[in-house]
Amino acid sequence: MERQHTASPMVSGMPADEPIRLAPPDPGWPARFELERAALEEAIGKWVRGGVHHVGSTAVPGLEAKPIIDILAGIRDLETGRACFEPLARLDYLYAPYLPEAMHWFCKPDPARRTHHLHLVPVGSQRYHDELAFRDLLRADPQLADRYAALKRELAERHGNDREAYTEAKSAFVRDALNGETPSQRAS
Repeated sequence: MERQHTASPMVSGMPADEPIRLAPPDPGWPARFELERAALEEAIGKWVRGGVHHVGSTAVPGLEAKPIIDILAGIRDLETGRACFEPLARLDYLYAPYLPEAMHWFCKPDPARRTHHLHLVPVGSQRYHDELAFRDLLRADPQLADRYAALKRELAERHGNDREAYTEAKSAFVRDALNGETPSQRAS
């Protein structure tokens, strides 16, 4: 059965989210990103500024992660980024208005079974800078990555069926790391 695409598919009435499940590091994650990057560059490359980047825990060698490839694509601004919606729909990305003042957020193929997350973020924004900076900090500091992994395991156990709570509970750790402070391991 062929999937129907609309100009701006949006996750509405969000089906139940897939539970949070951390997986051991997978050496195939970078290759999965590269395949997706090629497809994204072909589909939306004319709107991308600053590149298409592998971010999130699957972008950090040796780190446990939800087995979902997180992708950051820089765009000029949110308004012009809307032109990407139709081409992304043809790649099975669903738009969800998550943090719409900061980015356009998509999941693939759907919220109940995610393989990819895509963040279209203005390149001049703090969020764009922070996503890349946090990934780079984790790649450069194995002890920081270990502390982050321990926190994620604790939070996945506590908030396994609440993605928003899981994400929010990691925010102090991320903020502290970006500010050059020693992140607290305690979960909020």
